[in-house]
Amino acid sequence: MKLLCDRTALLDAINTVSGVVAQRTPKQQLTCVHLQAQSEGELVLSGTDAEISLRLRLDRVEVQEPGEALVPADKLRQIVSAEDGDATLTLESDADTLLIKGADAQFKVIGPPAGEFPTIPDESAANGAKDAFEQPLGSLERLISRTIFAKARDNSRYAINGVLLRRQGKKLEFVATDGRRLAVARATLPKADKDDPTTACIVPPKALSTLQKLADDPDELVRIAITDNQIVFILGGDSPRAVLASNLVEGTFPPYEDVIPKDQDKIVVLDRDVLSSAVRRAALLTSEETRGVKLSFNPGEKQLTIESRAPEMGEAKITIDVAEYKGDAIEIGFNPTFILDALKILEQTRVTLELKGPNMPGLFKDDDGFLYVVMPVNLQ
Repeated sequence: MKLLCDRTALLDAINTVSGVVAQRTPKQQLTCVHLQAQSEGELVLSGTDAEISLRLRLDRVEVQEPGEALVPADKLRQIVSAEDGDATLTLESDADTLLIKGADAQFKVIGPPAGEFPTIPDESAANGAKDAFEQPLGSLERLISRTIFAKARDNSRYAINGVLLRRQGKKLEFVATDGRRLAVARATLPKADKDDPTTACIVPPKALSTLQKLADDPDELVRIAITDNQIVFILGGDSPRAVLASNLVEGTFPPYEDVIPKDQDKIVVLDRDVLSSAVRRAALLTSEETRGVKLSFNPGEKQLTIESRAPEMGEAKITIDVAEYKGDAIEIGFNPTFILDALKILEQTRVTLELKGPNMPGLFKDDDGFLYVVMPVNLQ
Protein backbone atom coordinates (compact mmCIF):
# COMPACT_ATOMS: atom_id res chain seq x y z
CA MET A 1 0.00 0.00 0.00
CA LYS A 2 1.20 3.48 -0.84
CA LEU A 3 -0.76 6.72 -0.84
CA LEU A 4 -0.52 10.47 -0.38
CA CYS A 5 -3.23 12.10 1.72
CA ASP A 6 -4.33 15.42 3.17
CA ARG A 7 -3.10 15.42 6.79
CA THR A 8 -6.03 17.37 8.27
CA ALA A 9 -8.66 15.18 6.61
CA LEU A 10 -6.76 12.07 7.66
CA LEU A 11 -6.52 13.23 11.27
CA ASP A 12 -10.24 13.98 11.41
CA ALA A 13 -11.01 10.50 10.10
CA ILE A 14 -8.58 8.82 12.51
CA ASN A 15 -10.06 10.70 15.48
CA THR A 16 -13.56 9.58 14.54
CA VAL A 17 -12.69 5.93 13.91
CA SER A 18 -10.50 5.77 17.03
CA GLY A 19 -13.59 6.53 19.07
CA VAL A 20 -14.98 3.04 18.46
CA VAL A 21 -11.84 0.94 18.94
CA ALA A 22 -11.39 -0.99 22.17
CA GLN A 23 -9.32 0.66 24.89
CA ARG A 24 -8.43 -2.43 26.91
CA THR A 25 -8.55 -5.88 25.39
CA PRO A 26 -6.18 -8.84 24.97
CA LYS A 27 -7.08 -8.80 21.25
CA GLN A 28 -4.58 -6.33 19.81
CA GLN A 29 -6.40 -6.03 16.49
CA LEU A 30 -9.37 -4.43 18.29
CA THR A 31 -7.13 -1.55 19.44
CA CYS A 32 -6.13 -0.79 15.85
CA VAL A 33 -7.39 1.17 12.88
CA HIS A 34 -7.61 -0.80 9.65
CA LEU A 35 -6.44 1.14 6.59
CA GLN A 36 -7.44 -0.03 3.13
CA ALA A 37 -6.27 1.92 0.07
CA GLN A 38 -8.51 1.19 -2.90
CA SER A 39 -7.68 1.44 -6.59
CA GLU A 40 -10.60 3.85 -7.05
CA GLY A 41 -8.57 6.48 -5.22
CA GLU A 42 -10.11 6.17 -1.77
CA LEU A 43 -8.88 5.23 1.67
CA VAL A 44 -11.25 3.28 3.93
CA LEU A 45 -10.56 3.50 7.67
CA SER A 46 -12.24 0.96 9.95
CA GLY A 47 -12.36 0.26 13.65
CA THR A 48 -14.32 -1.93 16.05
CA ASP A 49 -14.49 -3.02 19.68
CA ALA A 50 -16.50 -6.14 18.72
CA GLU A 51 -19.72 -4.38 19.78
CA ILE A 52 -19.64 -1.27 17.57
CA SER A 53 -17.90 -0.86 14.23
CA LEU A 54 -17.28 2.05 11.87
CA ARG A 55 -16.15 2.17 8.24
CA LEU A 56 -15.21 5.66 7.04
CA ARG A 57 -14.32 6.49 3.44
CA LEU A 58 -11.79 9.25 2.74
CA ASP A 59 -11.51 10.56 -0.82
CA ARG A 60 -8.88 13.28 -0.34
CA VAL A 61 -6.09 10.81 -1.14
CA GLU A 62 -3.87 9.84 -4.05
CA VAL A 63 -3.54 6.06 -4.14
CA GLN A 64 -0.33 4.90 -5.81
CA GLU A 65 -0.52 1.25 -4.71
CA PRO A 66 -3.68 -0.37 -3.29
CA GLY A 67 -3.28 -2.40 -0.12
CA GLU A 68 -4.07 -2.56 3.57
CA ALA A 69 -2.50 -2.19 7.00
CA LEU A 70 -3.53 -2.60 10.64
CA VAL A 71 -2.09 0.12 12.91
CA PRO A 72 -2.44 0.79 16.66
CA ALA A 73 -4.99 3.61 16.87
CA ASP A 74 -3.30 5.62 19.60
CA LYS A 75 0.09 5.76 17.88
CA LEU A 76 -1.41 6.53 14.49
CA ARG A 77 -3.41 9.40 15.97
CA GLN A 78 -0.44 10.78 17.89
CA ILE A 79 1.90 10.72 14.89
CA VAL A 80 -0.52 12.29 12.40
CA SER A 81 -1.43 14.93 14.98
CA ALA A 82 2.22 15.74 15.72
CA GLU A 83 3.05 16.31 12.05
CA ASP A 84 1.06 19.55 12.09
CA GLY A 85 3.59 21.37 9.90
CA ASP A 86 2.83 19.15 6.89
CA ALA A 87 -0.14 19.65 4.57
CA THR A 88 0.18 16.09 3.24
CA LEU A 89 1.58 12.78 4.47
CA THR A 90 2.71 9.66 2.65
CA LEU A 91 1.66 6.26 3.99
CA GLU A 92 3.40 3.07 2.89
CA SER A 93 2.87 -0.43 4.20
CA ASP A 94 5.13 -3.46 3.93
CA ALA A 95 3.92 -6.65 5.58
CA ASP A 96 3.05 -5.64 9.18
CA THR A 97 4.82 -2.28 9.10
CA LEU A 98 3.40 1.14 8.21
CA LEU A 99 5.76 3.94 7.21
CA ILE A 100 4.44 7.49 7.72
CA LYS A 101 6.47 10.18 5.95
CA GLY A 102 6.33 13.95 6.36
CA ALA A 103 8.57 16.65 4.93
CA ASP A 104 11.35 16.14 7.46
CA ALA A 105 10.37 13.05 9.42
CA GLN A 106 9.35 9.45 9.04
CA PHE A 107 7.80 7.00 11.49
CA LYS A 108 7.76 3.22 11.27
CA VAL A 109 4.86 1.64 13.17
CA ILE A 110 4.46 -2.12 13.63
CA GLY A 111 0.99 -3.60 13.90
CA PRO A 112 -0.74 -6.99 13.71
CA PRO A 113 -1.23 -8.65 10.33
CA ALA A 114 -4.00 -6.89 8.40
CA GLY A 115 -5.71 -10.23 7.84
CA GLU A 116 -6.47 -10.46 11.57
CA PHE A 117 -8.92 -7.56 11.43
CA PRO A 118 -12.45 -8.94 11.86
CA THR A 119 -15.10 -8.65 9.19
CA ILE A 120 -17.43 -5.75 9.99
CA PRO A 121 -20.77 -4.75 8.38
CA ASP A 122 -20.84 -2.63 5.24
CA GLU A 123 -23.73 -1.16 3.26
CA SER A 124 -24.87 -4.65 2.23
CA ALA A 125 -26.04 -5.20 5.84
CA ALA A 126 -29.27 -3.40 4.94
CA ASN A 127 -30.22 -6.17 2.51
CA GLY A 128 -31.14 -8.65 5.22
CA ALA A 129 -32.73 -6.19 7.65
CA LYS A 130 -36.18 -6.74 9.13
CA ASP A 131 -36.81 -3.00 8.78
CA ALA A 132 -35.03 -0.21 6.92
CA PHE A 133 -35.89 3.46 6.47
CA GLU A 134 -34.27 6.82 5.78
CA GLN A 135 -34.01 10.01 7.80
CA PRO A 136 -32.00 13.25 7.34
CA LEU A 137 -28.85 13.30 9.45
CA GLY A 138 -29.75 16.64 11.04
CA SER A 139 -33.04 15.21 12.31
CA LEU A 140 -31.29 12.16 13.77
CA GLU A 141 -28.70 14.33 15.50
CA ARG A 142 -31.50 16.40 17.03
CA LEU A 143 -33.34 13.29 18.27
CA ILE A 144 -30.15 11.99 19.86
CA SER A 145 -29.20 15.24 21.59
CA ARG A 146 -32.73 15.58 23.02
CA THR A 147 -32.72 12.16 24.66
CA ILE A 148 -29.26 10.71 25.29
CA PHE A 149 -28.60 12.96 28.31
CA ALA A 150 -31.50 11.31 30.20
CA LYS A 151 -30.32 7.70 29.88
CA ALA A 152 -29.40 5.71 32.97
CA ARG A 153 -25.78 5.48 34.10
CA ASP A 154 -26.37 2.63 36.52
CA ASN A 155 -24.96 -0.52 34.92
CA SER A 156 -27.30 -2.73 36.91
CA ARG A 157 -30.27 -1.38 34.91
CA TYR A 158 -28.98 -2.48 31.56
CA ALA A 159 -32.06 -1.93 29.38
CA ILE A 160 -32.29 1.78 30.21
CA ASN A 161 -28.56 2.39 29.71
CA GLY A 162 -29.42 2.81 26.04
CA VAL A 163 -31.86 4.88 24.01
CA LEU A 164 -35.06 3.36 22.68
CA LEU A 165 -35.57 3.86 18.94
CA ARG A 166 -39.18 3.25 17.94
CA ARG A 167 -40.45 3.49 14.39
CA GLN A 168 -44.20 3.32 13.74
CA GLY A 169 -45.25 4.02 10.16
CA LYS A 170 -44.15 7.57 9.38
CA LYS A 171 -43.31 8.36 13.01
CA LEU A 172 -39.83 8.05 14.53
CA GLU A 173 -39.36 8.33 18.27
CA PHE A 174 -36.30 8.31 20.55
CA VAL A 175 -36.78 7.73 24.30
CA ALA A 176 -34.40 7.70 27.26
CA THR A 177 -34.92 7.44 31.01
CA ASP A 178 -32.95 6.90 34.20
CA GLY A 179 -36.02 6.24 36.36
CA ARG A 180 -36.21 9.81 37.67
CA ARG A 181 -36.75 11.57 34.37
CA LEU A 182 -37.88 10.66 30.87
CA ALA A 183 -37.02 12.37 27.57
CA VAL A 184 -39.02 11.76 24.39
CA ALA A 185 -38.18 13.27 20.99
CA ARG A 186 -40.25 12.75 17.85
CA ALA A 187 -39.85 13.29 14.13
CA THR A 188 -41.54 12.34 10.86
CA LEU A 189 -39.97 9.98 8.35
CA PRO A 190 -40.10 11.71 4.94
CA LYS A 191 -40.16 8.60 2.76
CA ALA A 192 -42.14 6.20 4.92
CA ASP A 193 -45.77 5.13 4.71
CA LYS A 194 -48.23 5.33 7.56
CA ASP A 195 -49.00 1.62 7.15
CA ASP A 196 -45.37 0.55 7.56
CA PRO A 197 -44.74 -1.80 10.49
CA THR A 198 -43.75 -0.88 14.02
CA THR A 199 -40.13 -1.61 14.99
CA ALA A 200 -38.38 -0.92 18.27
CA CYS A 201 -34.85 -1.50 19.53
CA ILE A 202 -32.50 -0.18 22.23
CA VAL A 203 -29.36 1.48 20.87
CA PRO A 204 -26.14 1.81 22.93
CA PRO A 205 -25.21 5.45 23.68
CA LYS A 206 -21.70 4.95 22.26
CA ALA A 207 -23.18 4.26 18.82
CA LEU A 208 -25.39 7.34 18.98
CA SER A 209 -22.52 9.55 20.16
CA THR A 210 -20.43 8.31 17.24
CA LEU A 211 -23.25 9.08 14.83
CA GLN A 212 -23.32 12.64 16.18
CA LYS A 213 -19.61 12.98 15.38
CA LEU A 214 -20.38 12.02 11.78
CA ALA A 215 -22.95 14.81 11.44
CA ASP A 216 -21.82 17.18 8.70
CA ASP A 217 -24.55 17.98 6.21
CA PRO A 218 -27.92 18.04 8.05
CA ASP A 219 -29.75 17.25 4.80
CA GLU A 220 -27.73 14.10 4.12
CA LEU A 221 -30.01 11.05 4.17
CA VAL A 222 -29.10 8.22 6.51
CA ARG A 223 -30.37 4.72 5.81
CA ILE A 224 -31.16 2.90 9.05
CA ALA A 225 -31.31 -0.88 8.93
CA ILE A 226 -32.44 -2.96 11.91
CA THR A 227 -31.80 -6.69 12.23
CA ASP A 228 -32.58 -9.02 15.12
CA ASN A 229 -29.44 -8.03 17.03
CA GLN A 230 -27.88 -5.05 15.21
CA ILE A 231 -28.60 -1.56 13.93
CA VAL A 232 -26.71 -0.15 10.95
CA PHE A 233 -26.50 3.52 9.94
CA ILE A 234 -25.45 4.06 6.31
CA LEU A 235 -24.45 7.63 5.43
CA GLY A 236 -23.99 8.83 1.88
CA GLY A 237 -26.21 7.01 -0.60
CA ASP A 238 -25.05 4.29 -3.01
CA SER A 239 -21.36 4.91 -2.27
CA PRO A 240 -21.59 5.62 1.48
CA ARG A 241 -19.00 7.79 3.17
CA ALA A 242 -19.59 5.97 6.45
CA VAL A 243 -21.18 2.79 7.77
CA LEU A 244 -21.77 2.60 11.53
CA ALA A 245 -23.00 -0.69 12.99
CA SER A 246 -23.78 -1.61 16.57
CA ASN A 247 -25.09 -4.53 18.55
CA LEU A 248 -28.38 -3.74 20.24
CA VAL A 249 -28.92 -3.53 24.00
CA GLU A 250 -30.69 -6.60 25.30
CA GLY A 251 -33.67 -6.34 27.61
CA THR A 252 -37.09 -4.74 27.67
CA PHE A 253 -37.53 -0.99 27.81
CA PRO A 254 -40.09 0.10 30.42
CA PRO A 255 -43.61 1.12 29.29
CA TYR A 256 -42.69 4.80 29.03
CA GLU A 257 -46.02 5.98 27.64
CA ASP A 258 -47.65 5.19 31.00
CA VAL A 259 -45.27 7.65 32.69
CA ILE A 260 -46.20 10.68 30.54
CA PRO A 261 -48.82 12.72 32.47
CA LYS A 262 -52.03 13.33 30.59
CA ASP A 263 -54.28 15.23 33.01
CA GLN A 264 -52.16 18.18 34.16
CA ASP A 265 -54.34 21.13 35.19
CA LYS A 266 -51.65 23.77 35.74
CA ILE A 267 -50.00 25.04 32.56
CA VAL A 268 -47.15 27.57 32.52
CA VAL A 269 -45.45 29.13 29.49
CA LEU A 270 -41.92 30.36 30.19
CA ASP A 271 -38.95 31.85 28.36
CA ARG A 272 -36.22 29.21 28.08
CA ASP A 273 -33.29 31.55 28.68
CA VAL A 274 -34.92 33.42 31.58
CA LEU A 275 -35.85 30.16 33.32
CA SER A 276 -32.39 28.68 32.70
CA SER A 277 -30.65 31.71 34.19
CA ALA A 278 -32.88 31.69 37.26
CA VAL A 279 -32.48 27.97 37.94
CA ARG A 280 -28.73 28.11 37.41
CA ARG A 281 -28.35 30.97 39.89
CA ALA A 282 -30.59 29.32 42.48
CA ALA A 283 -28.59 26.10 42.16
CA LEU A 284 -25.52 27.93 43.48
CA LEU A 285 -26.86 27.57 47.01
CA THR A 286 -27.71 23.91 47.06
CA SER A 287 -25.81 21.01 48.56
CA GLU A 288 -25.69 17.25 48.11
CA GLU A 289 -28.16 16.93 50.99
CA THR A 290 -30.55 19.56 49.60
CA ARG A 291 -30.11 18.92 45.88
CA GLY A 292 -33.28 20.70 44.85
CA VAL A 293 -34.86 24.06 44.14
CA LYS A 294 -38.40 25.06 45.03
CA LEU A 295 -40.60 26.52 42.29
CA SER A 296 -43.52 28.61 43.57
CA PHE A 297 -46.03 29.78 40.99
CA ASN A 298 -48.20 32.84 41.64
CA PRO A 299 -50.97 32.86 39.00
CA GLY A 300 -52.33 36.26 40.10
CA GLU A 301 -49.10 38.12 39.34
CA LYS A 302 -47.90 35.71 36.65
CA GLN A 303 -44.65 35.15 38.47
CA LEU A 304 -42.42 32.24 39.37
CA THR A 305 -40.21 32.33 42.46
CA ILE A 306 -37.31 29.91 42.60
CA GLU A 307 -35.76 29.28 46.02
CA SER A 308 -32.89 27.18 47.31
CA ARG A 309 -31.29 26.61 50.69
CA ALA A 310 -28.14 24.90 51.90
CA PRO A 311 -27.38 24.44 55.61
CA GLU A 312 -24.46 26.58 56.83
CA MET A 313 -24.20 28.09 53.37
CA GLY A 314 -27.18 30.32 52.75
CA GLU A 315 -30.31 30.81 50.70
CA ALA A 316 -31.29 32.11 47.26
CA LYS A 317 -34.56 33.57 46.04
CA ILE A 318 -35.12 34.61 42.42
CA THR A 319 -38.38 35.87 40.90
CA ILE A 320 -39.15 35.90 37.18
CA ASP A 321 -42.21 36.67 35.07
CA VAL A 322 -44.08 33.95 33.20
CA ALA A 323 -45.67 34.51 29.81
CA GLU A 324 -48.85 32.56 30.58
CA TYR A 325 -50.31 30.72 33.55
CA LYS A 326 -53.41 28.55 33.83
CA GLY A 327 -54.47 26.95 37.10
CA ASP A 328 -54.09 27.40 40.85
CA ALA A 329 -50.95 28.29 42.77
CA ILE A 330 -48.51 25.46 43.39
CA GLU A 331 -45.14 24.82 45.03
CA ILE A 332 -42.96 21.97 43.79
CA GLY A 333 -39.30 20.92 44.10
CA PHE A 334 -37.06 19.73 41.26
CA ASN A 335 -33.44 18.76 40.83
CA PRO A 336 -31.99 21.87 39.11
CA THR A 337 -29.58 19.79 37.02
CA PHE A 338 -32.47 17.89 35.49
CA ILE A 339 -34.15 21.13 34.44
CA LEU A 340 -30.96 22.67 33.02
CA ASP A 341 -30.10 19.51 31.08
CA ALA A 342 -33.32 19.85 29.12
CA LEU A 343 -33.31 23.62 28.66
CA LYS A 344 -29.83 23.70 27.11
CA ILE A 345 -30.77 21.36 24.25
CA LEU A 346 -34.01 23.12 23.30
CA GLU A 347 -33.94 25.26 20.16
CA GLN A 348 -37.16 27.16 20.77
CA THR A 349 -37.30 29.90 23.38
CA ARG A 350 -40.91 29.12 24.37
CA VAL A 351 -41.19 26.31 26.92
CA THR A 352 -44.36 24.89 28.45
CA LEU A 353 -44.42 23.30 31.90
CA GLU A 354 -47.48 21.28 32.92
CA LEU A 355 -48.09 20.36 36.56
CA LYS A 356 -50.68 18.52 38.65
CA GLY A 357 -49.55 18.53 42.28
CA PRO A 358 -46.44 18.94 44.46
CA ASN A 359 -45.88 15.17 44.56
CA MET A 360 -46.67 14.56 40.90
CA PRO A 361 -44.23 14.68 37.95
CA GLY A 362 -43.79 17.82 35.88
CA LEU A 363 -43.99 17.76 32.10
CA PHE A 364 -41.82 20.08 30.01
CA LYS A 365 -42.81 20.49 26.35
CA ASP A 366 -41.92 22.52 23.29
CA ASP A 367 -43.66 22.88 19.93
CA ASP A 368 -41.25 20.55 18.14
CA GLY A 369 -42.15 17.10 19.47
CA PHE A 370 -40.12 17.16 22.68
CA LEU A 371 -41.52 15.82 25.98
CA TYR A 372 -39.60 15.71 29.24
CA VAL A 373 -41.02 14.20 32.41
CA VAL A 374 -39.27 15.04 35.70
CA MET A 375 -40.06 13.52 39.07
CA PRO A 376 -40.28 16.05 41.95
CA VAL A 377 -37.94 16.05 44.95
CA ASN A 378 -38.84 16.46 48.59
CA LEU A 379 -37.39 19.67 50.01
CA GLN A 380 -38.45 19.11 53.61
